[in-house]
Amino acid sequence: MVAALALFYKLLPLYITVALGWVAGRYLEASGKHIAGIMLYIVTPSVVFSGVMAAPLSAEVILLPFLTFGLCSAIGVGHLWIARRFITDGSASLMPLSVGTGNTGYFGIPVALLLFGQEGLALYIVCMLGTTLFENSVGFYLAARGRYGLKDALVRVARLPSVYAFLLAVVLNLSGISIPDVFTPLFDNLRGAYSILGMMIIGMGILSFRGLAGNLRFTGLAFLGKFVTWPVVALLFWWLDANIFGVYDLAVYQAIFLISITPIAANTVVIATLLDTAPRQAAGTALLSTLFALVFIPVMVALVLP
Repeated sequence: MVAALALFYKLLPLYITVALGWVAGRYLEASGKHIAGIMLYIVTPSVVFSGVMAAPLSAEVILLPFLTFGLCSAIGVGHLWIARRFITDGSASLMPLSVGTGNTGYFGIPVALLLFGQEGLALYIVCMLGTTLFENSVGFYLAARGRYGLKDALVRVARLPSVYAFLLAVVLNLSGISIPDVFTPLFDNLRGAYSILGMMIIGMGILSFRGLAGNLRFTGLAFLGKFVTWPVVALLFWWLDANIFGVYDLAVYQAIFLISITPIAANTVVIATLLDTAPRQAAGTALLSTLFALVFIPVMVALVLP
């Protein structure tokens, strides 16, 4: 109970940041679309690059992002199939992004640091990169397919730099090349901007708190996928590997479980804004999930994580 309350207290600054984003959008006419482009094409690739460069890479560790990527893809595609049968307002294409990934960076990194310390945080970031790869490949493609044709959607995915940043960092890391010290403050600042701008853009997408849930079918299905399906899949993986396969250890299970209980990703709002595909629906649902996670995460951590 003490740990749950400490975690609850630690999360409060994130919600203040969302509120500041709402103030900026509501009263200062700040443009979420411009910030979305900066986040997707500059800040996120920089965070991915520096995170992989700092991680101790081995064959097993390198496979972790692809494991997470596979879980994200399976959950996202499965819920897209369901969404297309119940949602008809054009927002169904956002379902894979809403349920497949999570706010693993802006929200998850502070939580991981609190729970696991610096050593566990590095492993968490490696696992988290799988969600970033999903957002910038399969998730983006499926969202774009809701508005663009096959060729245009693939072209837009090919232009996203985060995947290239990940691959370049793996090659440089394995070659023994590190980021020069003179650039360390730059990447530290970009990580700070990643958290601040990522949470603020959720608030910017909310012009009015009336009708925050928007399409209730979308919101309900997104909550089902994010807070039921993903944790169940993470726990199933934990049990199967711990009792049958024996590939990974407790630290990996904990990292993937934390990924599974994070709220809907702020990057879902970033991409929805950039594609002009139901951005208010994405922002409202993401904000509701973030509010729900304020209670959900401490409870789940207290119940599951030792």
